[in-house]
Amino acid sequence: MSNPESTDPRVATMVRTFNAPRQLVWDAWTQAEHLVNWWGPKGMQTKVEELDFREGGSWKYTMKMPDGSDFATEGTFIEINEPEKLVTSADFKPMTVDVVLTVVFEDLGEQTRMVFSVTHKTEEYRQQQEEMGFRNGWGSTFDRLQEYVEQ
Repeated sequence: MSNPESTDPRVATMVRTFNAPRQLVWDAWTQAEHLVNWWGPKGMQTKVEELDFREGGSWKYTMKMPDGSDFATEGTFIEINEPEKLVTSADFKPMTVDVVLTVVFEDLGEQTRMVFSVTHKTEEYRQQQEEMGFRNGWGSTFDRLQEYVEQ
């Protein structure tokens, strides 16, 4: 796999290695019964409202915030290359809109290396998202994913 750090200044990238086989990590990203167990930062409960898992299909997940309010996330699948790559548009209204998530899953035997990249419309928007806690939010979410797939 090539260097995950993009030279595109609009892209923010995170890399994680899970002690779980690639198919399980892929399934966790693509199946409702798995998504509800890890999607969203710690303290949130997720409900899969819609999951039409095909290129051009849409998804919508609602996260219940600790204060009881709902936070909707949604997008459209752009590219699906099972079990290696997933690309989707994404809106996390009102905080983050009109971004593209790219997730690459590298098979390391009993481990999986995940390269997660978010492409923003501008470099300034990426910087704003970083300042708003991009790495903390996704880091907490990926901590939950790690706990889930490694059980």
